[in-house]
Amino acid sequence: MKIAKVAAAVSLSAMSAGAVSAQTNAPNQGATGKRDILLQSQQSWNGKPYTTYPKGQPELTMIKLTIAPHSVLPWHSHPVPNAGYVLSGTLTLHDRASGKTHVVHQGETFAESVDDVHRGESGDVPTVLLITYAGVHGVPTSVPAKGEKPEY
Repeated sequence: MKIAKVAAAVSLSAMSAGAVSAQTNAPNQGATGKRDILLQSQQSWNGKPYTTYPKGQPELTMIKLTIAPHSVLPWHSHPVPNAGYVLSGTLTLHDRASGKTHVVHQGETFAESVDDVHRGESGDVPTVLLITYAGVHGVPTSVPAKGEKPEY
């Protein structure tokens, strides 16, 4: 009789654990996510305010850009607002007209300049960026400065 009671208890316990497991794996309907605002800005890193979006069909573009260590990108500008996130490495931004610089490290974000000629410079390790452009169809995300190669 004792063995039967133990077996029944073990069986109930296993069934109970299965029910808990099934509940744990079920989707949490009505759940909400946790929001961390990484960047929200009305101006670029160099202080220039954003004014308007280009006219046309909206088009979002997201790129992953990898820059080799100790590299300086060509001078370029962006005709549309964009924001970057440093996945790894360090990026030093240089504004050609003002001479301003801004250093962004792994895990940090930056609001990119619009229509200002600038360039980025990597540090001792490869710099990997995730960049999102809020542009319009048919408009490039990056435009080389006169006499420069494309940024990517």
